[in-house]
Amino acid sequence: MPFRVLEIQPTPNPNAAKFILDRPVSEQPTSFLTAASAAGHPLAERLFGVSGVTSVLLLGDFVTVNKSPDVKWDDVVAGVQVVLSSEA
Repeated sequence: MPFRVLEIQPTPNPNAAKFILDRPVSEQPTSFLTAASAAGHPLAERLFGVSGVTSVLLLGDFVTVNKSPDVKWDDVVAGVQVVLSSEA
């Protein structure tokens, strides 16, 4: 079932953004600090497929994504929204 992004919130880190979803994504904090650590977790793997994504946190009804400083947020946000909205 796809997720719907209700809101995108900035964080104190200019290279991180919080995507508030319409339903829970994870009951416990689940962090992926590298693409290799996401192996076996379909959603995290797909999020790392978005160009510029450097880490992912899943918790409750939100996903926090960190990006490389040299990548524009517009590109990352578009990619993350595609992944979340197509998640089965």
